[in-house]
Amino acid sequence: MNTAAESNNHNSLPPMIVQLLDKLALPYRTCEERSDLDPAQRMEAVLVDDAIGALLVLYPRDHLLDLARLAELTGRQLIAVKPDRLTRMLSKHDLKVLPGLPPLTSSPCLYEERLLQQSELLIQSGQPGLLLAVASSDFKQMLSKASAGQFAVPLSNIQPNLDRPEEDRAEISQAVESFTARRIQKRLEETIEIPPLAQTAQKIIKLRVDPNASVDDITGVVETDPALAAQVVSWAASPYYAAPGKIRSVEDAIVRVLGFDLVINLALGLALGKTLSLPKDQPQQATPYWQQSIYTAAVIEGLNRAIPRTQRPEAGISYLAGLLHNFGYLVLAHVFPPHFSLICRHMEVNPHLSHSVVEKHLLGITREQIGAWLMRYWGMPDELSTALRFQHDPHYQDEHAGHANLVCLAVRLLRNRGIGSGPYSEIPQELFDRLGLSRDKANDVVNKVLDAEAALRALAMQIQPGQ
Repeated sequence: MNTAAESNNHNSLPPMIVQLLDKLALPYRTCEERSDLDPAQRMEAVLVDDAIGALLVLYPRDHLLDLARLAELTGRQLIAVKPDRLTRMLSKHDLKVLPGLPPLTSSPCLYEERLLQQSELLIQSGQPGLLLAVASSDFKQMLSKASAGQFAVPLSNIQPNLDRPEEDRAEISQAVESFTARRIQKRLEETIEIPPLAQTAQKIIKLRVDPNASVDDITGVVETDPALAAQVVSWAASPYYAAPGKIRSVEDAIVRVLGFDLVINLALGLALGKTLSLPKDQPQQATPYWQQSIYTAAVIEGLNRAIPRTQRPEAGISYLAGLLHNFGYLVLAHVFPPHFSLICRHMEVNPHLSHSVVEKHLLGITREQIGAWLMRYWGMPDELSTALRFQHDPHYQDEHAGHANLVCLAVRLLRNRGIGSGPYSEIPQELFDRLGLSRDKANDVVNKVLDAEAALRALAMQIQPGQ
């Protein structure tokens, strides 16, 4: 291993980091961030604080930082430092991400004991995509003023149920039981106080399965809900669709711009989405709910058009799945209101993990499980519940795989561009192959959607002002 002065990628490191490493005479080498690196060696660094002050916390990437255990250990209710404050702190030293180097901050440091079980650690350098590889024995010298403890949970102990939807009902029941003081009732729908399906949504569902339904039918249903009618007209009039002339009515929106299939699924998605209110709490730096929903639906719409005609999943259902892909987020907030903020706080201090791992650890279920269950309970199409249930499984190949695969691809493409929650994740080539898409074509679709970001954000604002 080279010394700081001999580093093989010395010039790529931020000057502040180079100066610190030179001062410490710490042997290291640089390493590009790759998906095949051992997560047990990857160090996560997060800055948390409370009224007393800030604390730098270090733990392995193959663990979840448990705030309850951290509170037991420190006697403090610590949460992640607000993003704008962290950005200001880092920008003073021309850093983009928080390096896991205790001497860099004036804050006390707490590290997970299991971190030093590895012979070598991979540490954020402050420059995205570039890591520092340091021997644990050398890194330990920097921890002389730090405290050790056990506050992180191995991910091997947290295994979300990804492929057994028949067990979702039992797991949801078990989770509800653990968060209620009374004995769970026999029927899940009696235990969870889910609002009844909106009358407008009920009418639209009936139209969806009616082969004789016409433009007049859907126009009549939409126009009985003034807010929904205004949104459909606004959708068609949006610069995103670039329709010639003014859109004067719901019928005009359907016939000239959007089409029957898109409108009936758009109207249903908006009606269902309004069934549950948005939670007041959310993770810091989270993409607003409707903004994420609209981006995902738009990407799915573009991807579907790019798929060879003989392989395309039904466009309307896929679009609806995009609008509702994160619906389980609203359900969790509704069913577990006292505990939803715990999910948010844990997501903030575990940015390297998907939300499903955090939810499984805290609640015993994930938003995908409970969202898919509710779709089945409401009598929605099986294709929709399957798409929601398996949206994070790029290897899913069972019934209705086309819809699930399409949502999975759209969610990952957007997440890797910073829209949505969770870490960057590689998209396996087999997912593109199964859908008959090339990576270049898929990326072109995302680029076009992001080029229209202002128009799509305006649509989200119409649904939920203040997002």
